[in-house]
Amino acid sequence: MGKKKFELSQEEVEIAKIRIPKEGEVLGIVEMMLGGDKMRVRCDDGKTRICRIPGRLRKRVWIAVDDLVLVQPWKAQSDERGDVIFKYTPTQANWLKRKGYVKTISF
Repeated sequence: MGKKKFELSQEEVEIAKIRIPKEGEVLGIVEMMLGGDKMRVRCDDGKTRICRIPGRLRKRVWIAVDDLVLVQPWKAQSDERGDVIFKYTPTQANWLKRKGYVKTISF
């Protein structure tokens, strides 16, 4: 008899790849696309930042309004500017909300 392979569902694979916010990173919801790889993001710490998509993500990730993203505020102008470093899928966003990582923003 052969061994059965244990297979994960698509949802379990997405949750396994989740990126949890570290020190100095904030979750946020995209409010408006501004053009030129910039967007307005309402962050979980109560601030609204103008964020850009760095070159390493620009062609690989398509971000739309109401997406949950991970923002790293700049060292200078940290209350106004930041970089988008990760985009969450809807499944990952629901998991983060259930586990309590998303506190003040609603999507």
